[in-house]
Amino acid sequence: MSKQMLINTVEGQECRIAIVSDGRLEELYVERASNVSHVGNVYKGRVMNVEPSIQAAFVDFGLAKNGFLHISDLHPQYFPEGQSADTEAVGRKRAHRHRPPIQECLRRGQEVVVQLTKEGIGTKGPTLTTYLSIPGRLLVMMPGMSRMGVSRKIEDEEMRAKARAALADLEMPEDIGIIVRTAGIDQPKKELKRDLAFLTRLWKAIEKRIATDKAPCSLYEESDLVSRTLRDIYNIDIDRIICDSETVAAQVKTFLDMVMPRTKHVIEVYRGSGGLFHDTGLDDEIEKIHARRVEMAIGGSLVIDQAEALVAIDVNSGRFRKTSDPESTAFKINIEAAAEAARQIRLRDLGGVIVIDFIDMRAEKNKRAVEKVLKDGLKTDRAKSKILRISAFGIVEMTRQRVRHSLTHNIYRTCPLCNGDGLIKSNESLALEVLRHLQRACANSEVFQLTVAVSPSVAEHLANACRRQLYALETRFDKKITIVAKPDMAGSQVAITAANGRGSEVAWDIRPSGGWKTLHTEALAGAAAAGELEPYEEEPEEEETTPAMEISSVEEIGPGASEFPEEPAPPEPAEGEPAAQPAAAKKSRRGRRGRRHKGPRADQAQAPEQTKEQAPAEPPAAAEEHVPVAAETEQTPDGAATATHKKSRHRRRRRSKSAPAAGVPEAPDSAAPEQSAATAKAEKPPAREEAPEDPKQQEYNAKLAAALLAERKPLSQEDQDAKARFSPAELLAGEHHKGQTPKADTED
Repeated sequence: MSKQMLINTVEGQECRIAIVSDGRLEELYVERASNVSHVGNVYKGRVMNVEPSIQAAFVDFGLAKNGFLHISDLHPQYFPEGQSADTEAVGRKRAHRHRPPIQECLRRGQEVVVQLTKEGIGTKGPTLTTYLSIPGRLLVMMPGMSRMGVSRKIEDEEMRAKARAALADLEMPEDIGIIVRTAGIDQPKKELKRDLAFLTRLWKAIEKRIATDKAPCSLYEESDLVSRTLRDIYNIDIDRIICDSETVAAQVKTFLDMVMPRTKHVIEVYRGSGGLFHDTGLDDEIEKIHARRVEMAIGGSLVIDQAEALVAIDVNSGRFRKTSDPESTAFKINIEAAAEAARQIRLRDLGGVIVIDFIDMRAEKNKRAVEKVLKDGLKTDRAKSKILRISAFGIVEMTRQRVRHSLTHNIYRTCPLCNGDGLIKSNESLALEVLRHLQRACANSEVFQLTVAVSPSVAEHLANACRRQLYALETRFDKKITIVAKPDMAGSQVAITAANGRGSEVAWDIRPSGGWKTLHTEALAGAAAAGELEPYEEEPEEEETTPAMEISSVEEIGPGASEFPEEPAPPEPAEGEPAAQPAAAKKSRRGRRGRRHKGPRADQAQAPEQTKEQAPAEPPAAAEEHVPVAAETEQTPDGAATATHKKSRHRRRRRSKSAPAAGVPEAPDSAAPEQSAATAKAEKPPAREEAPEDPKQQEYNAKLAAALLAERKPLSQEDQDAKARFSPAELLAGEHHKGQTPKADTED
């Protein structure tokens, strides 16, 4: 497998370094003069503020934004006396719970030596630490630490043991920890000793500057991108290095001869005119890095969306149809997607929380295989990462160390029209927004003329679709509105300028300070308070009422007024038809609903004075519940005896339309008269002895009779003529409608 390093530079502007393996881009590093990396630099800063609530301090170290220093990144040398005696070992920092509060360690104005570990991203400032680490080509020096360590990227225990044995033979400086890098494995003792001597001299120079320089200042700065890449990336696997600048090629040769004098290096200079990256096809590969959709060779694709909180990568099967088994299809696509996702993460320099949505698989061995491919693809990554297993939903959650902005952020800038959303308002939405602004501006008494500057498309929409609304505003407020189309304005940009009668510019967007309390609702509130507006009330249901029947006195009713005969029963319905209900019953129910909610009816209040005097203190409704009921036997048309009960009209009307009254059996069939008669006799209630009338009961009966008569319909002319010929009891029983001969009024 051939591997090359290509270095493309624009003098004083940009440097791009690409690692190509078998013609495929594997790693890309870009650095520009406008955004030079400060990661790894050592500064002497001053504490500006201590925040106990978040256990952190903000340090001024010379850059635009103050750095963030957490208690977990504070070296024990800054702890209070009695807690900083023990020296921490390499890779074994004291736990957070065993550290003193930061307000006891640092104070405002105190000087501290810090190293920048993460660039400021967005509104967040840079992240700092007091655990210094100075990298060399083979070793990393950590002042203030003890013991020795091996890089975590070296997983082979045999190689780790061999590296520790090589370090044990070296003479270590006091209170300095050493870590063997991946490039230091299998290196001779002489090379390790030379690298250690270089780091020791460098640290002594830094200590001198710490003692003499005033904060804030820079104590140590990392090398340029070329030197850093050669130091961290270059190894014997790289066959050759191609540069498009002779100056850079000479710098590379000098550096390699110094750090790797016994290694043969192949350094070439590009002599073409089209461009190094263009002739090798890397420019097209770099353009694909910034695309949202990444096509895979087998037919699937990846969709990468970068947000503020996380990065989402979705795996799509696309046009891949080579297998008939869904499990095999998902497995092959996921294997290819895992390798491509790891490559895209490295190339784009994505950091933070990363979520990869693979196609669902059932077999556990397939899931483990996909996880292994993803981890192997990130082994060569310089940034630290942690990968979890595939969840039940087919999702892999992972984190990757975010040291700086992503590659896309460094190359592109946020769109000023959409602010990075990719959407802008339509012409109609902007026109409506302008109309609302104009209405508010026209309400200002100081404004005489308004000028609206918008893009040509929005101006055309206002001048055509909103012409009537603009004319209405000018007429209503007596203002002059001018629409100006400016080609340099685009998207959602709107500029409204207001001028008074003298032509001076005035403010038009004045917002009320009172909020809801100052809303213009005085007229409506005043009218309601003065009683001009009546409260809304739902109209009651229209009810049918009947005028009260005129009676001269209660004595006309007669002694039998407490017992009312049954009304004529309605005709029996045919088989299969519902029983008919008298209209009077329907009206009575509607009347009861009205009285139950509205109180006593007006016609009841017109009862004679004699009735009021005879009525007891209880209301009529209470009297209805205590009406005595007498039982008597009637003969049905077929000759059978049927038990019936005499009840008040109100109780009788509460029965169902079709069901017979309680205790009253249905009329027997003509085919079995004897059986019906026997059943009626068996169900006949026992006769009740007539008790003498109580004076108090008579008063109840009189009151009840007056109330019932008040509800009856007025007599027609025929009934009025019959009134003179029939007694009151016969009139109530309906005898004058049966064509019978008038009886003598013996009851009066």
